Amino acid sequence: MPAATTPRTVTLLGSTGSIGTQAIDVVLAHPERFRVTALSAGGSDVGLLAEQAAQLGVGAVAVADAGRAEALRDALVARLGADAARVEVLAGPGAAAELAGRGDDVVLNGITGSVGLRPTLAALEAGSTLALANKESLVVGGSLVKAAARPGQIVPVDSEHSAIAQALRSGSHGEVRRLVVTASGGPFRGRGRAEMRDVTPAEALKHPNFSMGRVVTTNSATLVNKGLEVIEAHLLFDVPFSAIDVVVHPQQWIHSMVEFQDGSTIAQAGPPRMLVPIALGLSWPDRLADVDAPMDWTQAASWDFAPLDDEAFPAVRLARQVGAAGGTFPAVYNAANEVGVDAFHSGAIGFLGIVDTVQRVVEEHDGGDASSVEGVLSADAWARARADEILARS
Repeated sequence: MPAATTPRTVTLLGSTGSIGTQAIDVVLAHPERFRVTALSAGGSDVGLLAEQAAQLGVGAVAVADAGRAEALRDALVARLGADAARVEVLAGPGAAAELAGRGDDVVLNGITGSVGLRPTLAALEAGSTLALANKESLVVGGSLVKAAARPGQIVPVDSEHSAIAQALRSGSHGEVRRLVVTASGGPFRGRGRAEMRDVTPAEALKHPNFSMGRVVTTNSATLVNKGLEVIEAHLLFDVPFSAIDVVVHPQQWIHSMVEFQDGSTIAQAGPPRMLVPIALGLSWPDRLADVDAPMDWTQAASWDFAPLDDEAFPAVRLARQVGAAGGTFPAVYNAANEVGVDAFHSGAIGFLGIVDTVQRVVEEHDGGDASSVEGVLSADAWARARADEILARS
């Protein structure tokens, strides 16, 4: 009988979101493999956070919203009674980074947005394996994140990049000709630009396959999310932008592909769900048993592929431009988009105004200091302020 394996210690950042809750499902299904020590969340659902803390027996929890700390303590007492005193509560914008830097075996960063940058850097500097679902931290941090990471320290959790990492096991880096990133096309696939002028926020949130938060789902509708993923693929796998393609695959059973120099293409296929990428993020390079149900090959099925319509969805083309420009341009692209998404959902602008605003802000940016976190976040702040100014006059 093989010797028992010591469970990996895990910190989950963004535990109450889609990635976090599914990660907990994976952990609970494999209690012999993982021990969660800490959780963090924004603070909008302290009841769920306290429930997770009680269920997993963690020693620390954090909320980004310092004003929710007392409510979190009360929720912990409601679930744990006197045992709540053993749970450390951290609060404020630096709380997640503090947990991430404590040196657990794995830190899963499931935070949404550029606020995930400091936790990403903290996890890398502490030597933890970073299971990265927060693509924005790599996109905006760029060279900072790459410089902080040792080879193999970042394990991608985005389904597309997990698929590429899996397919790359089939050959060496020098044998790669191109990466092919798949996209569902979002809820407006097949529509022209004029046909999307009056779409509503409710329509934009109807993703055909995945259930995600507001920002990521809206980004999937504009294809900004795919633009961020192209930049992420370039940074993760050291492949030039000219060798990264995007293809629309509505069924999303093929998560992405790698084309090799001999003409062979290796595709990673699986259900259009996130369980396998999340599980691999926690267990890499090993696979866990029975994480998800595979495709039933006894049933007839068809998979479709189509080129991306860059005229209707210019976000990917713009992302290639800012990615090639480097520096703080990707941070500006991401920040202006987050402002645009909020404005769209508040009714201040139409759907097309999101990417139009991003393009205007990017065109006005004259570069910045990308050699420090402060420089990157300064460009982020400038982009948000400039986007607000543009939207106020629209």
